[in-house]
Amino acid sequence: MGILSFGAKKASDYFSAAEREQILAAIRASERLTSGELRLFVETKCRYVNPIDRAEEVFFGLQMEATEQRNGVLIYMAMGDRQFAIFADKGIYEAMGSAFWHQQARHIQDEFKKVHYADGVLAAIHAIGQALATHFPFDPHIDKNELPDDIVFGK
Repeated sequence: MGILSFGAKKASDYFSAAEREQILAAIRASERLTSGELRLFVETKCRYVNPIDRAEEVFFGLQMEATEQRNGVLIYMAMGDRQFAIFADKGIYEAMGSAFWHQQARHIQDEFKKVHYADGVLAAIHAIGQALATHFPFDPHIDKNELPDDIVFGK
């Protein structure tokens, strides 16, 4: 989790159309190497004091726990509240350990402080995708895309 500095905008305004396409392309590229699933959820305000609690709510609301190997990962961002969290399902969280997830959060926070929102998200997607590919490699005979590849924009 990190605390960031943003201005007042709609959640969808933080990424240009080109950046959204880059993020979607990065998600798709990462998922071609793994049975794991990655999603990005962006909203303006976080309903809770702790964004991890909101990320968990969103994760289960999007039914990301429904992956067969419990290897879904959600990057959650509350832009107006300057908060974010990475929420990983049991399988991938345990495989990587807490140090990996804290490292990804620090990297996102560093990029966001420079107002490089897309760069932070893209770097996290790349690193998480590599971790997923290592621990949950893609098997073309049985793996399928279990969740939509999209950016979900909340309120």
